[in-house]
Amino acid sequence: MYSQGLIGADGRTEETPEFLARFQKRIDAEEKIEPKDEMPEGYRRTLIRQIGQHAHSEIVGMLPEGNWITRAPSLRRKAALLAKVQDEGGHGLYLYSAAETLGVSREEMTEELLSGKAKYSSIFNYPTLSWADMGTIGWLVDGAAIMNQIPLCRCSFGPYARAMIRVCKEESFHQRQGYEIVMTLAQGTPEQKAMAQDSLNRWWWPSLMMFGPHDADSQHSDQSMAWKIKRFTNDELRQKFIDATVPQAEYLGLTIPDPDLKWNEDKGGYDHGPIDWDEFWRVVKGHGPMAKDRIKARKKAWDDGAWVREAALAHAEKRRARKIAAE
Repeated sequence: MYSQGLIGADGRTEETPEFLARFQKRIDAEEKIEPKDEMPEGYRRTLIRQIGQHAHSEIVGMLPEGNWITRAPSLRRKAALLAKVQDEGGHGLYLYSAAETLGVSREEMTEELLSGKAKYSSIFNYPTLSWADMGTIGWLVDGAAIMNQIPLCRCSFGPYARAMIRVCKEESFHQRQGYEIVMTLAQGTPEQKAMAQDSLNRWWWPSLMMFGPHDADSQHSDQSMAWKIKRFTNDELRQKFIDATVPQAEYLGLTIPDPDLKWNEDKGGYDHGPIDWDEFWRVVKGHGPMAKDRIKARKKAWDDGAWVREAALAHAEKRRARKIAAE
């Protein structure tokens, strides 16, 4: 969901045909690659970019929901939303830690994000206009995330795969929480149901875009799948998401905002209308409605937290010095 690969060696590994064949043999045998194992530089860089973008997305994803914690309609809703935002912060930490095992620091990844070199999921560049959006994000956005992330539990890189097991369990809770919010609204007053429908109208197409461009326009999917970083193509995952979500909307009595949506008996799934890829690329390139605000907020948090990081490092250095002196 969060990234395509970055392929190409930079000379750190002598990537002879024999070495590459030996590495691919391990991949084909479903062996897990661990941080200290030899790996092609392209494999390492692909993982750094994908895991880093995933981590950035979890942290930036706290912003649109955190904005609604104090405005949630009940104490129960406030507590549940607070727990969800806290979970997302934890996911970001797991993922940054996984990326660090590949030789990149959290500081480097964050600086790349703030400079615009690294990306986060384009879905978070859309505004949350109503309480219903808290439900729709859980239902659709986290639902799309789960569709992509469950196969990542079988990713060939061990630390990423292991981190995703816990992440997916918590994302499943987030999806159910969101669906329950939308269900409550859909079964409420006409005004509440209209709020739920409006939210679905605004988030449906961006949710489909989360899976990335069509396979024909996805430059590095083939290599990522050969390395078993990815297990399914963008279009395969998007189709699985649509087929799972449409019946859920029908149960709620809500209408998917796609006049071309129809069941295809031959393929056993739904056909859908055209996706606005111009909008997708515009948002990916930083021109989404909330793009500047998201980066501004992330930069402020990073700058405001500098003293905490510096204090933690100073404390760690003192403990190390005392340990050495005691020896």
